[in-house]
Amino acid sequence: QVQLVESGGGPVQAGGSLRLSCAASGRTFNSYAMGWFRQAPGKEREFVAAMRRSGGSTWYADSVKGRFTISRDNAKNTVYLQMNSLKPEDTAVYYCAGADIYRGSLTATTGYEYWGQGTQVTVSS
Repeated sequence: QVQLVESGGGPVQAGGSLRLSCAASGRTFNSYAMGWFRQAPGKEREFVAAMRRSGGSTWYADSVKGRFTISRDNAKNTVYLQMNSLKPEDTAVYYCAGADIYRGSLTATTGYEYWGQGTQVTVSS
């Protein structure tokens, strides 16, 4: 079984920055791709960013382009989400997701098999 563990969330003022980390552990995980999603109270889980292991291709939601950056350390099986210029509307629980094979679009939850427990990000105005 693969476990994904997020860290780095917390409270921050608008305009500030946070860096989320997600470490994969457990059985050998090929990590074809890893991504970040978020879910605000009363809303559906939405795509934030994704990155494929090979080639380094990245995808971002329009709402975070230019502010958030996804990166990964393959040797550590860890993915990061650098979040700058945070806004109150970025407040949500952020989830790390992993896929060991292609399962579909990386901007959809169905593209991933493994999920972390989530980390809360709260941006105050």
